Amino acid sequence: MGRFERYVLEEIIPALIGALVIVILLLVLASLQEVIAPLLAKGANPVLVARLLALNIPWAVAQALPLALMFATLLGLSRLASDSEIKGALAGGIPVSRLFVPVMWLALGVAALSFAIGEGLIPRAKVEAQKVQREIVFDNPRVIGLGAADSQGRRLVLTDALNRAISVDKLLEGGEMQGLQIVTMQPAQPPREVVTAERGKLNGNVLELQNGQRISYQNGRPITVLTFKSGTLPVQDVQASFDPSAGSGIKPIDLPLSTLLEHTRTYRAQHVPAPAEFTALHRKFAEPLAALALAFFSVSLAVFTFRRGLSLGFTWAILLAFAYYATWSVFRVMGENAALPAVIAAYSPDLIALLAGAGLLWWSSRR
Repeated sequence: MGRFERYVLEEIIPALIGALVIVILLLVLASLQEVIAPLLAKGANPVLVARLLALNIPWAVAQALPLALMFATLLGLSRLASDSEIKGALAGGIPVSRLFVPVMWLALGVAALSFAIGEGLIPRAKVEAQKVQREIVFDNPRVIGLGAADSQGRRLVLTDALNRAISVDKLLEGGEMQGLQIVTMQPAQPPREVVTAERGKLNGNVLELQNGQRISYQNGRPITVLTFKSGTLPVQDVQASFDPSAGSGIKPIDLPLSTLLEHTRTYRAQHVPAPAEFTALHRKFAEPLAALALAFFSVSLAVFTFRRGLSLGFTWAILLAFAYYATWSVFRVMGENAALPAVIAAYSPDLIALLAGAGLLWWSSRR
């Protein structure tokens, strides 16, 4: 990499670090407002809440990287143009196309880092966050109103790693539960087993039950019905979620790629529509690749504004970053609700950025 390319990177990387910190803080503050503050207001353990907040940082970093890169590239190249440094480079025989080389290499590194975080850190952090949420619930049941129905009549459902859904009518002080229903789910099929009990208590990875019934199903029909006065049921990693949009478990996008592939293969083989899972599968690749698309758009916009004698300031950089985030949010929702095919919903924001960049280059070359 030549001196010119290194000089461009030296201008962009500090801005990238600063923008990354700012975007992460904004995402964390949004989480603070929506989830953390209500938990603290209801008396949740501050130490557990702090752990929950820290476990959301990997997700915030992965989300912030492409946006921070676009923001930093626009600011850095705008500064070079305003100080006539790009003009000086052109006068020295350096073609404007060399602006793309360092930025695209940096974008490739950002994309790889974003994918690595999404595969290596986020799934583990989300699982650990579910455990911390369970600790918060059992430490102080009032924080989530366990046992109290919401405005639509739904009750909180806990889950475990064995694909069981555990519904609780009431959680008393000390962790004793009343009105339990444990449903063993199967992908795209009726439940395999339903266990009900009047009372129960979670002791480590064992659920101690009293006065209940166990019904086993085959093809949706009951085949065995057993009643019991007391019994134990092994469970694994019982979880609770404070995010209503996540349902009772982890969102599909937060699952490891291998697990998500397995789920989508099952749904495809059984012809089950699962738009959220298929959209999440494509997002696994589309969101890291957004760094490349946004980097190309940013350099193209910088070249266009330089050749047209315009300037991009801080405000425009913020507006463009929010415009991309809004576009990404709209297409994500449309994909998860089957309004668009999953592949189109996932890759459309990247494609729009690429087409916009190509259009700006074409327009600037006509001068």
